[in-house]
Amino acid sequence: MTLTTGAALLNTAARLSFFPKSHHHYPLLFSNSPSLWFSPTSLISSPTSFASLPARLSLSFHASTMADAPDAGMDAVQRRLMFEDECILVDENDRVVGHDTKYNCHLMEKIESENLLHRAFSVFLFNSKNELLLQQRSATKVTFPLVWTNTCCSHPLYRESELIDENSLGVRNAAQRKLLDELGIPAEDVPVDEFTPLGRILYKAPSDGKWGEHELDYLLFTVRDVNVHPNPDEVADIKYVNQEQLKELLRKADAGRKV
Repeated sequence: MTLTTGAALLNTAARLSFFPKSHHHYPLLFSNSPSLWFSPTSLISSPTSFASLPARLSLSFHASTMADAPDAGMDAVQRRLMFEDECILVDENDRVVGHDTKYNCHLMEKIESENLLHRAFSVFLFNSKNELLLQQRSATKVTFPLVWTNTCCSHPLYRESELIDENSLGVRNAAQRKLLDELGIPAEDVPVDEFTPLGRILYKAPSDGKWGEHELDYLLFTVRDVNVHPNPDEVADIKYVNQEQLKELLRKADAGRKV
């Protein structure tokens, strides 16, 4: 099975990557201290003001193994979401400059010609055993189908509740919504004030010849024991991993072995 997308972010926990090192460069996002992984609860007990974090970290990577995903291959649910959902367009300083459809925001032609950049988030959900929940994206996803990533990667939408900048509340609201949509985790099990924002990254990632990502991505961490009921339109599989298991997944992927 293929590992990508959230690999750059998971690399910050395991300090390894999902890609052969010749294909990408990842910045060091967090402290070298392994306690970031071993004691994620420490992040919750002493939350850091988002404003005090580094403003932005750059990331780019090349993904060369994705299957083509033409419009005709979209299922009805993904097609509807691509045209109905409106992403939040931002500049590189995370200032809102407009909005556009999810479809346009993920067309590499639009990304390159109009420099479309949208706001996004990546959730890292740990259980009380300090295991990280991973998901495998469904086969019907337009970008990065069937790849493994962190708990949830998605976008706040251009709506009042998800445009609130204060304390990153809009992004937190969106994360809560998508954890329910994708993984069936009820809102009461992941309160918005339990998400700890650790920073933002700016990255561009092609998925295939047509689709890709160009995002300013908020990193949200939380420690919760939850019941997971994946939505098959969004998620093909899930697993919890500890640090050593994650490192082994990364080693296998780097070696081109089945995980």
